[in-house]
Amino acid sequence: MSDEAPSHPGRPGPEGAAAPATGGPASEDLMERVVGLCKRRGFIFQSAEIYGGFRSTYDYGPLGVNLLRNVKNAWWEAMVQRRTDVVGLDAAILSPPAVWQASGHLANFTDPLVDCRACHQRWRQDKIGGVCPNCGSTEFTEARAFNLMFKTHAGPLEDEGAVAYLRPETAQGMFVNFVNVLQTTRKKPPFGIAQVGKSFRNEITPQNFVFRTREFEQMEMEYFVPPAEAQHWFEYWLAERFNWYLGLGIPADKLRLRHHDPDELSHYSAGTADVEFLFPWGWDELEGIANRTDFDLKAHAAASGEKLDYFDPTTNERYTPYVIEPAAGATRTMMAFLLAAYDEDEVGGEPRTVLRIHPRLAPYQVAVLPLSKKDSLEPLSRRVLELLQPHLMVDYDVTQGIGKRYRRQDEIGTPWCVTIDFDSLEDGGVTVRDRDSTEQVRVPVDGLLDELRGRLDAR
Repeated sequence: MSDEAPSHPGRPGPEGAAAPATGGPASEDLMERVVGLCKRRGFIFQSAEIYGGFRSTYDYGPLGVNLLRNVKNAWWEAMVQRRTDVVGLDAAILSPPAVWQASGHLANFTDPLVDCRACHQRWRQDKIGGVCPNCGSTEFTEARAFNLMFKTHAGPLEDEGAVAYLRPETAQGMFVNFVNVLQTTRKKPPFGIAQVGKSFRNEITPQNFVFRTREFEQMEMEYFVPPAEAQHWFEYWLAERFNWYLGLGIPADKLRLRHHDPDELSHYSAGTADVEFLFPWGWDELEGIANRTDFDLKAHAAASGEKLDYFDPTTNERYTPYVIEPAAGATRTMMAFLLAAYDEDEVGGEPRTVLRIHPRLAPYQVAVLPLSKKDSLEPLSRRVLELLQPHLMVDYDVTQGIGKRYRRQDEIGTPWCVTIDFDSLEDGGVTVRDRDSTEQVRVPVDGLLDELRGRLDAR
């Protein structure tokens, strides 16, 4: 029986159990299907699309903005809210050249740029393997350093005295505020400063949808530790960050931890490892965890003339802390969750697209679905909506048959649908449908919030 027709005149009909997943589409098709889903359902749009689009920039639609916010909130909850040793910061995006001179970005934040002699396309030399991705030529110009920082001017005059830069990372704002945070919070090492915000890099070859773009969001934390404890905390944060992705539903076989070889390390790093995800094009970075040593604090202290160290009154010791930095990309992390969650199966003999995304990340946790548009169901449906909205992100949908609405909610990842039917007017109950199993249970309205909270906590 189609799930668009109720088997009982007052209630939504059973769908039958979902057929076992077949593993989803092949890797070569997965990216195309997820990108199509993102536009079709309102996750991500090409920026300025009505003007032909602006390369490497994207706008996050009604579902995308919810998903991205949930990813950032989940990170913030794990890194700040549930800890007593980490505090937050929101530093400025614009910075003077002195910050980036001291940090080494003006001298070292470069990629090797080459031009294809055949088609004249420009590429990062280290990403193309000696073959032009556009035309297949192996003839290139000599590599030259290309600085990735966006340069602008602050104020009315565009002269060297007004030069400013859009930050290429959020980290430096935390380093230059180290003493401010130390003094105002009375923290002592080991402690961290966390930040979520926009960064900008003038990438030579933006690619793979929102994975590598010129404007993106980062989730970074600088954890300041006594130098002798740096290795311990480096290993601690490797485990913490790897397990965060597992806990939010990314399968273990889609994740790995890769330590950098010595010739890969940044100029400030004594050790770096990446949490990598198996994207359709292969393994690539989600997050880097680095032992930045005391490089940044000492560099800014030398350039500014200010002391950026810590005095320990219990040992009478003054030292410059080492820094362990977990740095994740919010936008590419969101993309990984989408790719890991995308699935195709069958329900009642009909094909279904479903996002099996963790309920805490889903754009909507619940959809409230009146079985009919008839006015008699609206007061109770609105009551259910108002009951849930203060606690959960809720969609309200009255368009099309109930079966089509279930499919729409499955496709955007909504874990639970609550259907108000004509029996609800008599027995005060509603039907709760599970996205993954399609099982339906009857729950009294007065116990609905506790039921949904319990399901959410169980995940």
